Amino acid sequence: MDRKLKAFERLLNIMDQLRKSCPWDKKQTFESLRTLTIEETYELADAILKGENQEIKKELGDILLHIVFYAKIGSETNDFDIADVCDGISEKLIYRHPHIFSDTKVANAREVEENWELLKLKEKDGNKSVLEGVPQSLPALVKANRIQDKVRGVGFDWDEKEQVWEKVKEEMMELQEEIINGDQNKMEAEFGDMFFSLINAARLYGVNPENALERTNQKFTRRFNYLESKTMKLGRNLKDMNLEEMDEIWEEAKQFDK
Repeated sequence: MDRKLKAFERLLNIMDQLRKSCPWDKKQTFESLRTLTIEETYELADAILKGENQEIKKELGDILLHIVFYAKIGSETNDFDIADVCDGISEKLIYRHPHIFSDTKVANAREVEENWELLKLKEKDGNKSVLEGVPQSLPALVKANRIQDKVRGVGFDWDEKEQVWEKVKEEMMELQEEIINGDQNKMEAEFGDMFFSLINAARLYGVNPENALERTNQKFTRRFNYLESKTMKLGRNLKDMNLEEMDEIWEEAKQFDK
């Protein structure tokens, strides 16, 4: 523990010195750091998807720096400091885990989540609505998954996960009808409904849809890069090839990708 505390103290001291002496660090604000923090979060997400533990460690350091930076700025206006940040999250964790720090009983992780959402609604200055805590700026796929997690926490969910497939089929049929009708606005709405139902299905089966889609993005990119490279080696141009020729090389790419 002493080593961890000393390491954290060292970081705080470095931040104090940078804020005092470095021209770049001195001029930063909450607003100027915001986009950089978002970028660092995505870099951490990339490292996690790749399973690169040393990169995860590095990116966690970058995010920790941002947390310390924000706390330092907050301390300069006497609004809050890093101790307030730590105390705040500690108190929240204790309050939201009564099954650990009090006498509440839970049977499984799902009951923990249900209690969590109910406790958040009871908190002073907390969310007045279950969905109030979902950031509006989240990407749509991530937001849909978070919305579904939130409402599940108060019991709004399928009794049996297999029931979701009827909903997926229903949304697919409604989409097909609107495609036939040719109404662009209704087609967009039905595509949204279908995506939402598929995200719901992924959640019910323990699959993070964002991670699943990103894995497919990466897989497609690898295979397309192979197709492009192989085509160039053959002295050909993709634009001059027919689909059958491209598909033959695509099948090769799938074999190499296994």
